[in-house]
Amino acid sequence: MSDHAAIILLACVLVTLIAILAATAAGYLARRGHATYPAAFSRAAITFAATLALTATVTSAMATLTGKAG
Repeated sequence: MSDHAAIILLACVLVTLIAILAATAAGYLARRGHATYPAAFSRAAITFAATLALTATVTSAMATLTGKAG
């Protein structure tokens, strides 16, 4: 495995970990706010998806601006 591929893999793992932590925090805070379990799970899932979408958008914008897309 090349260094470039290893860095990309590490970045993917880090982004996924951050998304999981954000989703866990959102679910916990929803439950603390007396939300039902399905509502808390839904909020956690939305937070997970939004974190991954935001990361993909920022990565795409940075790649486009630096000319490294493709």
